[in-house]
Amino acid sequence: SLELHVGLSATSVNFNEQRIALSDESSLPFDGLVIATGARARLLPDGVVDPATTMPVLCVRTVADAQRLRPLLTPGANLVVIGAGFIGAEVASTARSLGANVTVVEAVPVSRQLGDEMGMAVSALHQRNGTNLVCGVGVVAVSDGQVVLSDGQTHSADVVVVGIGVQPNTDWLAGCGLDLSNGVLCNATLQVLVNGTPSINVVGAGDVARWPNGRYAYEGPARIEHWTNAVESVQHAAATLMGDVQPFSPVPYFWSDQYGKKIQCLGRTAQFDEVRVVAGVVDGSFRALYRREDQLVAALGVSQIKALMGYRQRLLDGCSWDDALAAAPH
Repeated sequence: SLELHVGLSATSVNFNEQRIALSDESSLPFDGLVIATGARARLLPDGVVDPATTMPVLCVRTVADAQRLRPLLTPGANLVVIGAGFIGAEVASTARSLGANVTVVEAVPVSRQLGDEMGMAVSALHQRNGTNLVCGVGVVAVSDGQVVLSDGQTHSADVVVVGIGVQPNTDWLAGCGLDLSNGVLCNATLQVLVNGTPSINVVGAGDVARWPNGRYAYEGPARIEHWTNAVESVQHAAATLMGDVQPFSPVPYFWSDQYGKKIQCLGRTAQFDEVRVVAGVVDGSFRALYRREDQLVAALGVSQIKALMGYRQRLLDGCSWDDALAAAPH
């Protein structure tokens, strides 16, 4: 049977008694528990946004957020996007297609996730489509009509969109005996570590779960915020809870639609040793492979939909670098 409690939130867990405290001061018993509380949009630090500003400063997290933003993206409007992740880049792409003037501000170098060469190739999409991309600087002030950067630059703004990542929803678990340093720490099977010990009846899943993926053991436990991981991890967590206890070792996958291009990535691009373009050209449609030691660890594609997805099975099979190159077009 299914019992749905609407309008309530969990406030703590007693793992010894197997009860969840709720916001109406009641509690629920459990035999099995899935912790899948996700993440919330990260906000700009206190003091950055002038409290007196009447200019819209928005996060795009819900349908209501998107509906509020849409009428503001008019031809000639000045949009400043803070953060060049998927949310920021996709908002910038849509805004440019609607005729808005767009500046994207990113505090970290574009090489952080994809490496120097691929980071530049993907970020060049912005410049080729008329978006002003400013990297390596932070935002120090947002007030009516302007955004001030840490290097002294000032950019005109009619609307600001903040897309600077997410924060795991773990506040309600404080003091419950869990490692909450970056989400909820789990073991390789997604069992939650309660006071350092895997729990047979508590699992984590989705954006909030941090676990060691055996395919990328060199990274240690990590969270993955992709849509596909949310779906796959919940399915695996449920199986673990029902007694089918196996390591969760997926090949991560994400995609993003920007400026008429589909960007896709399979695997993990952190801590790689080499990246090599094996098809196409970086200022158009291309495909690139990532190597760590003698293994293929990731594949990146821009408008290479079918060809890129062909690498999923190779990554699942633990394809060597030499075999991956041999299978690439010449």
